[in-house]
Amino acid sequence: MSKTQVVAVWRDKWITVVLLVLLGLLQYRLWLGKHSIPDYYTLTGQVEEQSQQNANLAQRNALLEADINDLKIGLEAIEERARNELGLIKEGETFYRILPAEAN
Repeated sequence: MSKTQVVAVWRDKWITVVLLVLLGLLQYRLWLGKHSIPDYYTLTGQVEEQSQQNANLAQRNALLEADINDLKIGLEAIEERARNELGLIKEGETFYRILPAEAN
């Protein structure tokens, strides 16, 4: 084989080697690098978890908003809440406490 033939063969193989190295680098980044496929699945799981937390918080906010609206609208709701949670009575009312009978 002459020197010209060796150079021609090496030139053909050199292009193949360069392309294989580039393919290997791209595959490395796809599977192991930053923003890789495993990172995608990890982030997808985190997004689902955060979406669930957001849904729970949205439901809680809706309940609190309804409670606030009830308190803004009606005096009866305020009275009911004061009686149940704070044990308050109106002026002129008499408070009676009935205790269960003792078991002998």
